[in-house]
Amino acid sequence: MRMSEQRFDAVVIGAGPGGYPAAIRLGQLKVKTCVIEREYMGGVCLNVGCIPSKAVIHAAKTFEKMGHAGDIGINIASAPTLDMTKLQTWKSGVVNKLTSGVRTLLKGNGVTIIDGSAKLEKSGPDGHRITVQTKTGTETIIAKNVVLATGSRPIEIPGFKVDNGPTSRVIDSTGALALGEVPKRMIVIGGGYIGLELGMVYAKFGTKVTVVEATPRLLGSMDKDCVAVVERKLKKMGVELMYDTKAKSWEDKGDRAVLTVELKDGTLATVDTDKILLSIGRRPNSENLGLDNVGVALDKRGFVVADDHLRTNVAGIYALGDLIGGMMLAHKATKEGEIVAEIIAGHKAAFDARTIPAVVFTDPEIASTGLTEDEAKAKGHTELKIGKFPFAALGRALSVNDTDGFVKIIADGKTGEVLGMHIVGNGAGDLISEGAIAIEMGAVVDDLRLTIHPHPSLSEGIMEAAAAAMGEAIHIINR
Repeated sequence: MRMSEQRFDAVVIGAGPGGYPAAIRLGQLKVKTCVIEREYMGGVCLNVGCIPSKAVIHAAKTFEKMGHAGDIGINIASAPTLDMTKLQTWKSGVVNKLTSGVRTLLKGNGVTIIDGSAKLEKSGPDGHRITVQTKTGTETIIAKNVVLATGSRPIEIPGFKVDNGPTSRVIDSTGALALGEVPKRMIVIGGGYIGLELGMVYAKFGTKVTVVEATPRLLGSMDKDCVAVVERKLKKMGVELMYDTKAKSWEDKGDRAVLTVELKDGTLATVDTDKILLSIGRRPNSENLGLDNVGVALDKRGFVVADDHLRTNVAGIYALGDLIGGMMLAHKATKEGEIVAEIIAGHKAAFDARTIPAVVFTDPEIASTGLTEDEAKAKGHTELKIGKFPFAALGRALSVNDTDGFVKIIADGKTGEVLGMHIVGNGAGDLISEGAIAIEMGAVVDDLRLTIHPHPSLSEGIMEAAAAAMGEAIHIINR
């Protein structure tokens, strides 16, 4: 075992979508920086989250479209078949390209990389002392500044121990992305974005999927009208939706698993399945970091408490991303990582985003930024201008045979200021940034209406929805 001591101006603990951008930006700003990562270079997002899930979502959508190619005159001699081994190999290749790129970027910006588990030991006049357990022993690091970016992990519920092995019955999103074969039946516990994204993937591959949701609706934070479009698609695909239903326990019967649920009226029911996908949210990775050793404050749910400068209550220690809660999104963490680097380097910066767009990669996609109707009214916007434009009236959507959904714009009725944009349909995640920039710049709905959009394109739906809010849409009857 070797023992060494190194000194840095900044140490970033965690190399996920918040940590590695923080380290890269610190390197660019000529701050002597080290990044410590215990498991996944690139974090959950690049390795077992955002990127691999979008890869299998793309594969599932392609598989489904091939099955309907005859609708547009492309005749395939036989039904498409799925090779899960090849799919997993392709998905892993996508992940490897990105994770190796992260290491290259860190090294190229002069950042020292240490693979190991970090723990804060104490803080003092000479800085923050950190020990790192590596494969070769223990290293000690003294840092003037520490950035905590350790992310989050799936929540488990009592009686549903996750084991992502090939024969396991109870899996989480990591396990669902690594299955070697398509199960005949799958129960998804949780009607949030991760569960629905992966549930739809397997439904397209031929799995009989059941979604068990404890509340009265799916995707509770998203616009209700948008969610309704996805609900219709789920039902059309044969996915069973169980609302106001709680998972209580399960048993392995050898040839199947049996889930016991509690229905809205309090009665119990059982559902047979092959796999149980647990997807009820995420919790922060705030344990085993030695936060209590240095006095970093946590809230009741275990999130690190940080201000809009990403400062914790301990001088020189910062935190960001899923670890501090809020919208647990990779792009939020990335922006926070860039901001914290600027702050450590002595620049004036703070996290002051007016809006953070969110995307659910179901089919069709849902993307949202700003306020929903209910939120706008709750914030005192008593008069609203609301414009909706259906994809079915868009030439581009018709020409690519993908017409589910619409664009919805919410604006203040008196000033015309854009308050929210909600899109459900093909490419929603790519279109929503126009809404985000409109809100950030304080645009009024006329700014969107009067901006010439290319034809034929899906983005015309934004222009037309803005016109509809003013009662001036060209390609639909104005209400």
